[in-house]
Amino acid sequence: MNISEAKQRIAKLREVINYHRYLYHVENCQEMSDDALDSLKKELFDLEQKFPSLITPDSPTQRVAGRPSKGFVKVEHPGRMISLNDVFSEQDFKDWLNRLENFLGKPYSGDFYCDLKMDGLAIELVYEDGILTQASTRGDGLIGEDVTQNIRTVEAVPLRLSPHGRSPVGRRDDKLKIPKKLIVRGEVFLTKKELARINREQKAKGGKLYANPRNLAAGTIRQLDAKITAGRKLSFYAYSIVGNDGSYGDGFKSHDAEYKALREWGIGVNPHGRVLDTLDGVFKFYSEWQAKRDALDYEFDGTVISINDNTLYRKSGIIGKSPRGAIAFKFAAREAETIIEDIIIQVGRTGVLTPVAVLRPVHIGGTTVSRATLHNLDEINRLGVKIGDTVIVGRAGDVIPDVKRVLVELRTGKPRRFGRGPDTLSSGEKEFRMPKKCPICGQPVTQIEGQVAFRCENTDCPARQREAVYHAIGRKAFDMDGVGPKVIDQLMDAGLIVNVADLFTLNKEDFLNLERFADVSAQNAVDAIAARREISFARFIIALGIPNVGEETAIVLARQFRTLDKLVTVTIEDLQKISDIGPIVAQSISDWFKKPYNKKFLDKFKKAGVKISPEKGPTPGTGKLAGKTFVVTGTLETMSRDQAQDKIRALGGDTSSSVSKETDYVVAGENPGSKYDKAQKLGVKTLEEKDFIKLIS
Repeated sequence: MNISEAKQRIAKLREVINYHRYLYHVENCQEMSDDALDSLKKELFDLEQKFPSLITPDSPTQRVAGRPSKGFVKVEHPGRMISLNDVFSEQDFKDWLNRLENFLGKPYSGDFYCDLKMDGLAIELVYEDGILTQASTRGDGLIGEDVTQNIRTVEAVPLRLSPHGRSPVGRRDDKLKIPKKLIVRGEVFLTKKELARINREQKAKGGKLYANPRNLAAGTIRQLDAKITAGRKLSFYAYSIVGNDGSYGDGFKSHDAEYKALREWGIGVNPHGRVLDTLDGVFKFYSEWQAKRDALDYEFDGTVISINDNTLYRKSGIIGKSPRGAIAFKFAAREAETIIEDIIIQVGRTGVLTPVAVLRPVHIGGTTVSRATLHNLDEINRLGVKIGDTVIVGRAGDVIPDVKRVLVELRTGKPRRFGRGPDTLSSGEKEFRMPKKCPICGQPVTQIEGQVAFRCENTDCPARQREAVYHAIGRKAFDMDGVGPKVIDQLMDAGLIVNVADLFTLNKEDFLNLERFADVSAQNAVDAIAARREISFARFIIALGIPNVGEETAIVLARQFRTLDKLVTVTIEDLQKISDIGPIVAQSISDWFKKPYNKKFLDKFKKAGVKISPEKGPTPGTGKLAGKTFVVTGTLETMSRDQAQDKIRALGGDTSSSVSKETDYVVAGENPGSKYDKAQKLGVKTLEEKDFIKLIS
């Protein structure tokens, strides 16, 4: 990217960031996730570092944006309420430390204070003679809003300081005394539990449900009626003490000493903060809390790492809007901004064509993502996606990357270069069109009647055959550990198998003819296949890859008909009598078993000696948990999630991968994540593991 291209991109990024920061800080609303906005700011920061001549004083990286809301008295802060720069990796952190050491002129060998980065609303408190006299919001960093009456309703904020004075905690004087004037900065936040309670009340009276704790906390503090604030149980953690001139630390030798003093005076600080003296310790602290990200009852999106020595911290000074002596070490984003460089087509096991976005590689959830599903043409049209667009990409259920939103305001309509070489210059943002021929076999593509999907009708299409085998050896079907897609590719390329049934006819010599197979590895592959020669009826149905038949439908069919012979001869009318099977699924099942190709496919399993065992459990509609739908989330101690689901089905219950109003119970293990939050929001009953075990006993 040359300086002209960078200048154009920087201008667009600043415009978008300023707009969304205005919505958040001034209008108290949000149209973009924090992760996505952080990603935009990181791109802007990196571009400005690469082209420092383009940095301007009004850039979002150089100042704290936002203005005080109307309706509140303005308050001037003693010094700017600064915010922190972000890093997202260990290397980013080391780069920050190197810049700090270059400024100090020597290596840093002191301690770090490590804290959780709370996701709330920054507040400044003023105590005079130990009495709370003023509370104000950040505002634009220099002038905020007086919200004293609202803060006085927050029980976590003491109205009077405790005069314990029991510890010197590193101050210049010998005893910890309550100062004549104390200025404290911290974070007001709302717990997940309190958000769930408020949403239950809102739902009961038909009111609006709130999306997240941070937005509700910000809106609560800005209520003109303090009674509304009092009705919502806000919390508060302090994170620093400042002097009358805005200086940080205000006489304390260390950040740790500040925290001890605050606790002595009865002001809460995050109890998980720690002093660490090595980089390995800092990285371990970060990793531990990233793993526990969903474990606490409040939102936090990273860690804050500060120089513990306050004298050195103050000496480090401030650059732009941020202190040199502290950094926000953010967790891996669940959403990020990137560019769609192309849209390609994948052909699945049923012949359905799925458009896939080829992305400029971006880090999401701790991994590098270079592709994201676009699902189908209707979804592309709904999003308005074009090749060359800047988009927000997330992970559905934190697993499958998909495109969440198009940032149309960043379109230029001009050519853009992707990578290097003569064929990497685009002609600007381009419309995507579904191909008329299969990109794999070249046969015609048709739209499935009554559906949005397009399909390659060639049943012998290599892509369909290969994907069908991948599906059949998967965890929910034959679960062939040790025989993965790469082995399947070699077997199919060598002409040794056409479908999954052929696997059971192979011997060791067949594998010895393949690349990277020796005597031991060939025997291991044969043994892995032989170990799956017996399979439950439900898993076998899943392995067949019948269109519209997923795991739950397969279990229903297995319990209803018990044997393959009965299922093969079933009529559409019989299928539609089953409550969980509709007309489309019934037609799909009936059509599959009528096709001569599939009859030969089933005969192959029989000749290969594959044994299908009856599915355990009651017939549909019976059993202790009949009619109840469960979602299992998090890590259970006494069983895996699959085992928990098997126990539910064995008692006649249904399982689902997503939470909805129709869900009866959510079984929550350790680190339950977003499904637990959604259950709380919808008022779905949640069970701890011990309660679940009691229920199924």
